[in-house]
Amino acid sequence: MTARRSDAVPEKSTNQDIIGQGGELHQQASTPETRLTTNHGTPISDNQNSLRAGPRGPTLLEDFILREKIQHFDHERIPERIVHARGSAAHGVFELTESLEQYTTAKILTEVGEKTELFARFSTVAGGAGSIDTPRDVRGFAVKFYTKEGNWDLVGNNIPVFFIQDAIKFPDLIHAVKMEADRGYPQAASAHDTFWDFVGLMPETTHTVMWAMSDRAIPRSLRMMEGFGVNTFRLVNAKGESHFVKFHWRPRLGTQATCWDEAVKIAGADPDFHRRDLFDAIDKGDFPQWDFAVQVLTQDEADALPFDILDATKIIPEEIHPLKVIGRMTLNRNPDNFFAETEQAAFLPTNIVPGIDFS
Repeated sequence: MTARRSDAVPEKSTNQDIIGQGGELHQQASTPETRLTTNHGTPISDNQNSLRAGPRGPTLLEDFILREKIQHFDHERIPERIVHARGSAAHGVFELTESLEQYTTAKILTEVGEKTELFARFSTVAGGAGSIDTPRDVRGFAVKFYTKEGNWDLVGNNIPVFFIQDAIKFPDLIHAVKMEADRGYPQAASAHDTFWDFVGLMPETTHTVMWAMSDRAIPRSLRMMEGFGVNTFRLVNAKGESHFVKFHWRPRLGTQATCWDEAVKIAGADPDFHRRDLFDAIDKGDFPQWDFAVQVLTQDEADALPFDILDATKIIPEEIHPLKVIGRMTLNRNPDNFFAETEQAAFLPTNIVPGIDFS
């Protein structure tokens, strides 16, 4: 018995006969330009009918189009992030306004006027992908620069410090702030026993907790939110000399927040408030901008401070080491496909470029 893909279209049929008019049982591509291909680029004329052993026979495993389509369907959803699952993102550009050539060889930080494409993602931390936009929470602030020398991922938060000093405690922190294990709530909130048990046992969390309990943890808009690299990096110049550096993002619209009562009302009226605000602003041409600033320190200046600048639970006071604005980020294009671009975006802190190093 001959395997066939349902009823073939007669050879003498015209394009007008084949092109869908509505109600056709078997849809096939008929134009000279095939619009559908397999993952390997092989043209597909029909992906609506399986190969069968005769008109009513069983489906054949040799139908690679069927297998590929089902496999793609089975794999099109990925597990959500354990943290930072609820995210919003946009494409943009970074323009350098002041060179750091005396400190680094990185072209993105030395070529004034150079515009570098980028992708920025903002997120809450504790809640799942379907949680509200306005909980009291730290916000993720990650930027991927597509530089001439490779991708540079600057992964940070909207708060300049972090809860812990030692990364081995990170799983414990996240397990503590996530939903209670026995009941599956609260969602996107830290006001429960396991989190405060962790805080009580880890005094180093105090600094970040103070920030989290401030208005910084309930921003008015993603466009009105500061960003920080949190960790201390090194800049290396052409002579091989290195300096410590902290990276900062300052919103052109100013740092603004909502009060708690407002945040609760917004969550009930529009759980997607921040995502909608960012998308709509860019969609109508009101492009958000951030100034990019640095704090640069020598080894001697770092040694003179009464704390370790490599400790992520500490900040370097701006009164002692002021910020130096060196560039500007503009977000000017929304993603075309949320799942493919925003949901599957991956940021790796170890993605750096020559002239930027770890501390």
